[in-house]
Amino acid sequence: MAAPGARSCSLSGLLPAQTSLEYALLDAVTQEEKDSLVYQYLQKVDGWEQDLSVPEFPEDLKTGAKSGTRGADSPSAAVCEARLAMISGLEWLNTEGPISVYKDLCGKVVVLDFFTYCCINCIHLLPDLHALEHTYSDKDGLLIVGVHSAKFPNEKVLDNIRSAVLRYDITHPVVNDADASLWQELEVSCWPTLVILGPRGNMLFSLIGEGHKDKLFLYTSIALKYYKDRGQITDNKVGIKLYKDTLPPSPLLFPGKVTVDHVSKRLVIADTGHHRILVVWKNGQIQYSIGGPNPGRKDGIFSESTFNSPQGVAIMNNIIYVADTENHLIRKIDLESEMVSTVAGIGIQGTDKEGGAGGQEQPISSPWDIVWGSSDSEIQRDDILWIAMAGTHQIWALLLDCGRLPKKSELKKGTCLRFAGSGNEENRNNAYPHKAGFAQPSGLALASEQPWSCLFVADSESSTVRMVSLMDGAVKPLVGGERDPMNLFAFGDVDGVGISAKLQHPLGVTWDKKRNLLYVADSYNHKIKVVDPKTKNCITLAGTGDASNVSSSFTESSFNEPGGLCIGENGQLLYVADTNNHQIKVMDLETKTISVLPVFRAGNAVVDGPSPGENQKTVPKLPKSAPSIRLAPVATSPGQTLQFKLRLDFPPGAKLTEGAPSCWFLTAEDNEWLLQGQVPSGEIESVSNQPTISLQIPGDCPSPEAVVSVRVFLYYCSADGSACMMKGVLFSQPLQITGAQPGLVAPVELKYVF
Repeated sequence: MAAPGARSCSLSGLLPAQTSLEYALLDAVTQEEKDSLVYQYLQKVDGWEQDLSVPEFPEDLKTGAKSGTRGADSPSAAVCEARLAMISGLEWLNTEGPISVYKDLCGKVVVLDFFTYCCINCIHLLPDLHALEHTYSDKDGLLIVGVHSAKFPNEKVLDNIRSAVLRYDITHPVVNDADASLWQELEVSCWPTLVILGPRGNMLFSLIGEGHKDKLFLYTSIALKYYKDRGQITDNKVGIKLYKDTLPPSPLLFPGKVTVDHVSKRLVIADTGHHRILVVWKNGQIQYSIGGPNPGRKDGIFSESTFNSPQGVAIMNNIIYVADTENHLIRKIDLESEMVSTVAGIGIQGTDKEGGAGGQEQPISSPWDIVWGSSDSEIQRDDILWIAMAGTHQIWALLLDCGRLPKKSELKKGTCLRFAGSGNEENRNNAYPHKAGFAQPSGLALASEQPWSCLFVADSESSTVRMVSLMDGAVKPLVGGERDPMNLFAFGDVDGVGISAKLQHPLGVTWDKKRNLLYVADSYNHKIKVVDPKTKNCITLAGTGDASNVSSSFTESSFNEPGGLCIGENGQLLYVADTNNHQIKVMDLETKTISVLPVFRAGNAVVDGPSPGENQKTVPKLPKSAPSIRLAPVATSPGQTLQFKLRLDFPPGAKLTEGAPSCWFLTAEDNEWLLQGQVPSGEIESVSNQPTISLQIPGDCPSPEAVVSVRVFLYYCSADGSACMMKGVLFSQPLQITGAQPGLVAPVELKYVF
């Protein structure tokens, strides 16, 4: 059956058919019924006269053939070249070179994974993709391609993506879609998104967000069967060259967190990339190595125990607690008995946002950091483990003994439950802890003494540091972000006070009780910053801002995505897990110098080089789906000022992600004289108070007719904050410029409903 009309090469073209399929699947009982429904769906989509193909870039095509024509029995070479020609000039990872469309992609069912490496939801999706890769190989006709479309400027840098590919053990090809070209061409709207393609580059399915493992396996398995039945699947291998296989051996691999044992002269390091915990003397000698080198989930004696990308660590009295992040567990290491056990979590990702069960019965989600605390503000008993639960955007507590939380009744030992955070991904502060919202909290520090009596939280996705009161759970802002709780794009690198200060994806915090100062690992700015919580002043302490590896004075030294830090030696030294440099840096707060902990070999930096300049204000490319609205001509005169008032309406409950990069641009193709002396761009800071754009007609006009365009480039969030949308709209305003002097020109309203 042919699909009606010309088909747009975008995901929206799939929506009607796939929605009908998913409703039908809800009523299916047996696996046979589900398989049959998907098979029938593929017959329908495959029967369309024109494929929904990944759009071509004609200048990249040798044949000049147009994509979208359906081949009769076998994949069309021209169509397959069109399919990913657009990314042939981009940077590839985990391949021997740019993927050959003729040899590698034709005859394959391809899963495109649109992701950004900061996103916890994208990280949650990786185990599903790993499982799919273990089930089907390229010989079976399946290929997964990661398409990295960055949120933060730091994530556009190839070396940083390379580090993330290694850190998360991504073994399929990844392309750096730094300018979101593929994202926009396919009209992808949020992270993560999976797009499943057939062997001609024909789009078959899309899956938005995490938690769709069953559908992913169902759709891909039936697609492989359907096209094998038609002889369109090939078994050719793809030229894979894993980045991890090119690295020299290193004592550390992406260390995530580090903490000090204040009793003995030891450090505990989460050697995240090696999936192990190291206990080292402060001269660098390793005392214990627990777990690694491969991921796993096993309790028992040290030599048999395994972890999976551990992050937060806390030590006291020869007991170490570990946030075993990708196992979704809290583990306990007993250095005296040399045993590892599980104290919270069930080993798979949980979705519970309340908790309250015993630790080993309570599902949890991606714990990222932990810190000791006390259930009694008067008696410091260290009977609570506070947890930054990045996966559900909350702060949790694990009762190590019987005790109580603020405004809670007595709780049993082992209880694990939510303390603060609604579970919505937001930058929302509130006196009621369960109404507050966090966005991937990734670092914790405890200041138990008055007047602070709080937890400091590095809230990475909102680029803020927040405070959670230990007295009543109230959540308050400290530095970074801005007042709109839905804006998760208020990031930057600015020293200042409160929300005037800007951070970029901070991952770690530590409290200096000697000086009453908070140190922050401002990860994506590659800096260590210091905050005075009394004045809320935030300044750069060390780091040039370049992603490189220099150990010298504070002002000359550099880091690469530092992920954790801790204070030691009675406030003299600051230990920093310099994650992408695979080192522990030692900052002497008295001499203002930085050195490398000597157990680590010199020259083991993997990622190097400065980030590209971020201050150039260029006109972004609008998504292909962006509507183009041509307005009625306006009569005006030289010297007059024409005003355009934005009147954009969003879906119910949606919020504009204020600040960069939501913005507008004035353009006047072939009539650039119109823009001389004008303000050509500006930010859109509020939905309720959208900007008015002014254009003053020059006194000397070489042409009586011209067209000025207003391009609007937007990010906004869904009502629950779980998805970030990238949208655009183009308004074209024809001008008729006369010598007459009419009255004031009425403002032009630029209206559009998303």
